[in-house]
Amino acid sequence: MPAASSPAWCRSPEYTTAVLRSIQRARVEVDDVDDAVEARLERQRMLFSGRHRFGLLIEEWVLRAAVCDEETMAAQLGHLIAVSSSPFVSVGVIPTRSSRAHLPVEDFYTFDEAEVAVELTSGYLRITQPREIADYLRTFTALASMAVHGAEARQLIAAAITALG
Repeated sequence: MPAASSPAWCRSPEYTTAVLRSIQRARVEVDDVDDAVEARLERQRMLFSGRHRFGLLIEEWVLRAAVCDEETMAAQLGHLIAVSSSPFVSVGVIPTRSSRAHLPVEDFYTFDEAEVAVELTSGYLRITQPREIADYLRTFTALASMAVHGAEARQLIAAAITALG
């Protein structure tokens, strides 16, 4: 099952732009944020194709750590709720009270057991070594066991929307 440790594959265009602008280097000579947003949105279309199943995990604090204005954040959180209603997507939220000791902090995506993509500020790493893929699959399983899903996850997302004011 393709899976992500964060909702990078289920971000609204406006939120994706805000995230990328927040990490953009100050002295960038080539502004490729618009192209990067489009590339991410193209990958995101797989979520709704019905040809794959996805498990997406996000830590609760991320729901409240806005890198954008309240309107964009509210739209992003609404987008997460909409995505979570797809029969092909499972959205899990790892409650703040969960212990994450000794687990990685980077975003990563597993593509069955064939590949892992690690999202970095400057790009992606593609991991294809079976031993390393197994490490990420174990990590995803551990994170998924900490998460709440379904109505409980949507309740945490809705609470974050309400907290915006």
